[in-house]
Amino acid sequence: MYDLCLIGERELVAGFKLVGINDTFIASPENGTSLLKQLFNSKKYNVIMVSQSFEKYLNSDEINLYRGSMDPLVIFIPLPGIKEEESVYDLAKKILGIDIGD
Repeated sequence: MYDLCLIGERELVAGFKLVGINDTFIASPENGTSLLKQLFNSKKYNVIMVSQSFEKYLNSDEINLYRGSMDPLVIFIPLPGIKEEESVYDLAKKILGIDIGD
């Protein structure tokens, strides 16, 4: 069983709560990056999902650390209506370790 959480804006958190993710944290990108660091270092969660809007408040070393981490796995989730940086296929490949594309 994986322990997972989500950090993001109210809209993003509300959607994930509807599908049963209980460990959610409402935060703005400006202050959510410190929460991300705290949860990342705590090792409490196997998967940390984070609003993609937080990335612009991280330096390149932090982005590389989070994007390259497998324990915990950090996944940047786009807000609804915002162009996705990472395709669903790329996310599946990162999470499942297999390529589901053509």
